[in-house]
Amino acid sequence: MTTMVPPAHIPAPATDRAAEYRSRGWWRDETFLDDLRRQARIRPRKLAVAGRRLGEARTDTLDYAELSLLTDRFAGALLELDVRRGDVVAVQLPNRWEMVPLMYACMAVGAVICPIAPECQGEELRHRLELTEARLCVTVAEYDGHPLARDIAGLRSALPLEHVVVVGGHAPEGTLDFHDHFVAVPWEDAHMGDLEGRALGPDEPFVVLFTSGTTGFSKGVVHSQNTVHSGVRGYVDTFLLRDDLVAVVTTPLVHYSGFGQGVLAGVMLGGTIAFQDGRNHTSLLDLAERYGATLLYGPPPTLFGVAAAQRADRHDVSRLRYTITGAAPVLQELVDELRDTFDTATYSVWGMSEFGPITISRLDYDQNWSAHSHGCPIDAMEIRIDLCDNPDKRAPVGRLRVRGASQALGYYRNQDAFDAELTADGWFDTGDVAREDGRGGIRVLCRAKDAILRDGIVVPMAELEAILSAHPKVAEATLVGPTGRTDDSVVAVVVPRGGARPTLREIREHLLDRGQDPRFLPDRLDLVEALPKTLTGKVKKAELRRRLAGV
Repeated sequence: MTTMVPPAHIPAPATDRAAEYRSRGWWRDETFLDDLRRQARIRPRKLAVAGRRLGEARTDTLDYAELSLLTDRFAGALLELDVRRGDVVAVQLPNRWEMVPLMYACMAVGAVICPIAPECQGEELRHRLELTEARLCVTVAEYDGHPLARDIAGLRSALPLEHVVVVGGHAPEGTLDFHDHFVAVPWEDAHMGDLEGRALGPDEPFVVLFTSGTTGFSKGVVHSQNTVHSGVRGYVDTFLLRDDLVAVVTTPLVHYSGFGQGVLAGVMLGGTIAFQDGRNHTSLLDLAERYGATLLYGPPPTLFGVAAAQRADRHDVSRLRYTITGAAPVLQELVDELRDTFDTATYSVWGMSEFGPITISRLDYDQNWSAHSHGCPIDAMEIRIDLCDNPDKRAPVGRLRVRGASQALGYYRNQDAFDAELTADGWFDTGDVAREDGRGGIRVLCRAKDAILRDGIVVPMAELEAILSAHPKVAEATLVGPTGRTDDSVVAVVVPRGGARPTLREIREHLLDRGQDPRFLPDRLDLVEALPKTLTGKVKKAELRRRLAGV
């Protein structure tokens, strides 16, 4: 196997703790591509992927033999477009089956895949393509009424981008039709033997995942297969997942959770992954029933919606064992709802693009614990909480730092920014404030830059926001201090549900009824039509502060 020497702008893997990570099984000498080849040998006819196209009312399926064959075919298609080792291939797709063999085809030819959400458009899209110098971009003709393929093709003259390949719909002039080039031609025959020595090794850069970019352009997080493997391994080991896994994944395949905990984990185990390319809770339940889902993964609002759909239209999901959620604090109402509706326990996962899953509420905890904690670190990770104003001292509440085998290699073309977050002994500043949960785990309270203190106690912004969003008159809510000072007033910025207009008194009473400390109640209420958000759905609080300061 040829080892790729990363260019100066691609971070190199850390070596100081590699031996320890390998001895513990967090890093390995195999790759995710090896996982696929192994599954294709031992269970060729087992269902690997079920991808539903809502608009076309159909579900595309691939068994492991087909997935392996298409990986070779797509790899040959990439070689035909002169994709070389170390090149970046951008893939901007909703949850479509084509994403899965493309992931493995990039590994096979030695390319670095850069997943991009289809919501990413305009200057942010240009930034990502320009930063990575992607030579090829796979996208859709149109997404949510926006002509993605046409817009990307229009950027080519100002970028290193050479090819735009279009999945579904009309391919504009100057672009390639994905089916015609990748699917319809048996490139695996034409390039038999050409893949020898090209595949990425376990420690080489293999994916660039972009952060949310709450204060500016997003940063490209570079992972090796081993840094992702340690996170995925910790996730599957925590839940004792095996080859009988049938996971219904609601998060985007272009994000870490869908990419890693979904596809890569499923293929590593020899399980089945099901997903759909849009939001339809009843259809999701149909997928779960049809393929016998054992695990359902999604953010709290999605799981609330799926539970409501199940109550309205019962589906046989009796094989479901786990409901797993992340991206927001878990509320007791969600734990109760999922237990009553699906007879499952709910588990909370907390992580970030730079590491993947970091903490998980464990199987041996009581079923309600995920409503109080983001859990303990996975085996490959360590956590600690420092005093916010003194990183040399530990504290029960303070700045959350993490380190371990899942740490990314760095930021693409911005390594100094990544290194600036690390202490001399390798602890990474997450930028979050957390408190100890009393069981070796944590509860994340808020971003450090958004922290507000009351009598020296950090206001648990994330938890309060989740509770407010459950108010019957509230569609969405966030809390913000208008000046950014730690002694700031607390403003509840709320998107009303329908024609309802909640009052400040109703908001405060709702929080008190949920047992919240009176000191943490919002001082003001600001009703808005929509919250400014990043592509990953995070609220741009800096933008809200600027607007509130103007008021």
